[in-house]
Amino acid sequence: MKTVELAFDLLAKGGRPVECCVRGVKIVEDDPNDMSVGYGGLPNEDGVIQLDSACMDGPLHRAGAVGCIENIKNPASVALEVLRHTDHVMLVGEGATRFAVRMGFKEEDLNTEKSRKAWKRWRANLNPGDKWLDKDQIINFPEPWRQGDASGGAGTRGAGTRGTGTRGTGFQPVGGKPFHSTGDDFDHIALDSFGNPHTYGTIHCSATNADQDVGCCTTTSGLSWKLPGRVGDSPLIGAGLYCDNAVGSAGATGRGESVIQTLGSFWIVEAMAGGMSPTEACLAACKRIVDRTHEPRMFDDNKRPRFSVTFYAVRKDGAYGTASILKGGHAAVCVGEGATRVRSEFLYE
Repeated sequence: MKTVELAFDLLAKGGRPVECCVRGVKIVEDDPNDMSVGYGGLPNEDGVIQLDSACMDGPLHRAGAVGCIENIKNPASVALEVLRHTDHVMLVGEGATRFAVRMGFKEEDLNTEKSRKAWKRWRANLNPGDKWLDKDQIINFPEPWRQGDASGGAGTRGAGTRGTGTRGTGFQPVGGKPFHSTGDDFDHIALDSFGNPHTYGTIHCSATNADQDVGCCTTTSGLSWKLPGRVGDSPLIGAGLYCDNAVGSAGATGRGESVIQTLGSFWIVEAMAGGMSPTEACLAACKRIVDRTHEPRMFDDNKRPRFSVTFYAVRKDGAYGTASILKGGHAAVCVGEGATRVRSEFLYE
């Protein structure tokens, strides 16, 4: 709630939407008691906190991002410096950390006693919650070239080719609606059967000002206990966030892999450009993910998804919406009289 209130206050003072969003999410990045973003976030399977973030500026249609950055508390602020000072969009790993230090950010241990204790407990119970697929879940593709003789022969001719397709100044409440949201996992951390905390860990903030310029930011500590080097949707432009100054802005929390594979935020902005309301676009993006998920392990016996994604969208005129795959998503919205919480529409109870 404090994120959107700060973003709104900064917009009211003439702040650029993207900078207001970055300043807003910094509150959560700095909070050692929050285990989903920044300092004190849950680490990867090696006990190392690797952070991802991106931001995008509507008027310039420019973006900055960092992935797998270590020892830097505020990745969103680093992403903004990538946007402002370089001709690149994304820096990752050691290079991102070196850039941050060069820009004046301080290196520090991001683990808190709480996050380190949680990792030790998780390691002691290895573990149904790790990110390795079970033997019966590994994806094996057919190998048609091995159906012929040992040298290839008839089994290789034309294999896989037939039928392949391609297919500003001032501020007015009506135009100033910073919109921040977290997934349901932001306010409480789910526990596995061993009592280990688990989170997808993301916060997204979008804003539009009186001139109907837009900007957005997404920041995360990523999926808890992830494989080292894993990058989710949050720093990927078009996946974890996207904005178009002619239309609006969108972002996501939840299962990042599903958002990446459908370019969820980009799709929502395009859907709004085509006439959908923000809520309609978010719901359609959720359905699009479910329709394109074909692995049995992702559904329960009743064909209900075992995972969720929550989308958030703001149109440049201030209209907003949010929707989740599973019930329980929510967002915080500020329109000038303090932040309020709204529930996300959803596909499944």
